[in-house]
Amino acid sequence: MTPPTSVDAAVLPVHPLQVQRVASSRLPTRHGEFVMHAYRAEGEAAEHIALVKGDVSGDEVLTRVHSECLTGDVFASLRCDCGEQLARALERIEETGRGLVIYMRGHEGRGIGITQKLRAYALQDQGLDTVEANLALGLPVDSRRFDAAAAILRELGVRSVRLMSNNPMKILALQEHGIVVSEREAHEIPANAENGPYLLTKRDKLGHLLGDVLGHAGADTPAR
Repeated sequence: MTPPTSVDAAVLPVHPLQVQRVASSRLPTRHGEFVMHAYRAEGEAAEHIALVKGDVSGDEVLTRVHSECLTGDVFASLRCDCGEQLARALERIEETGRGLVIYMRGHEGRGIGITQKLRAYALQDQGLDTVEANLALGLPVDSRRFDAAAAILRELGVRSVRLMSNNPMKILALQEHGIVVSEREAHEIPANAENGPYLLTKRDKLGHLLGDVLGHAGADTPAR
């Protein structure tokens, strides 16, 4: 499938998801100081997070919608680029002085959860790629939803975003829920020997917009 490239304005859904901000606090980090908001979305058990820098109401807000990845974000796994993407997003927002990261809980393993993700990893070590592993387990390739992210952006007064992402489906998902993506900003992390094949699969099978990020790390290794 050819990756979508349009970033035209979307039409707000007739019945958009509702979210409630339930707690807020200052959060100093090694990347800078942010305000952390916790949100509950109707019909969802997971609580989502927004890390905010400055006044984000208005247009062209530098934004990262980041899917939860325990292995990468917490344990610094080399099997993916998630942890480094999260850190780089916070660094870029701090450098800019305005922006936010929406941290989507319940998105582990593109929505399959940590247990199934580890099972998929075991299959990948036997030669399957990340897409084939999910299918071999009888699971969807990607079951993530981004309506809560769009609702959080609306609650914060964000009208349009400069989205840090390599995934064109995130652009479409936000647009479908009424968020204007004024620009996509490439958010590539150089590959390593462990995640090169994974990034190749994301590019070739999932349509991620990856340029020279792969380099030598994945060049001589079959995608799995």
